[in-house]
Amino acid sequence: MDIKTVCLGLLTFGEATGYEIKKLFEDGTFNGVFDASFGSIYPALTRLAEEDLVVSREEEQHGRPDKKVYAITPRGRAHFIASLTAGIQPDRVRSEFSMAMIFAHLLPDATVQTYIDQHLAEHRDALARLEATSADPGSQMANLQFAIGLGRARLLASIAFMEHHRNMISPDGAALAPAGRD
Repeated sequence: MDIKTVCLGLLTFGEATGYEIKKLFEDGTFNGVFDASFGSIYPALTRLAEEDLVVSREEEQHGRPDKKVYAITPRGRAHFIASLTAGIQPDRVRSEFSMAMIFAHLLPDATVQTYIDQHLAEHRDALARLEATSADPGSQMANLQFAIGLGRARLLASIAFMEHHRNMISPDGAALAPAGRD
């Protein structure tokens, strides 16, 4: 799904600014599901407005520049639903961590273990954000709970795997002792 389609989908939940959309990717329900930068969100919103799939209005802020609030149009909603019913592509994974682990035999053991620790911490942080999102009254729709639950299951499985199998990776090909043991 491209960023334009994702932005349309997010706007089916209600009006939002580009900043609020970005925060959903970083801290909200969509964390770990889709990644988008301000550099892709704002041009997507501009194109959607040009295509009359969204409308925007300026909202005054005291002491700050006005913010642009976007809302999906009926045409945009129909376009989004048509995009969803046209089918979905298989998930694509892009993981620098996994690539580093493929080549871990070339790295110092301390670096490999640091990467594993960092990845575990990132997963635990993402899990905490999902848990907070799950408890949010605005996330109680069954479809959102399903997606949050799937994300939670993936994170928990990854954490368990890394914790229990981190000793598989060693620069010299030998198994390492579990973390915390000498």
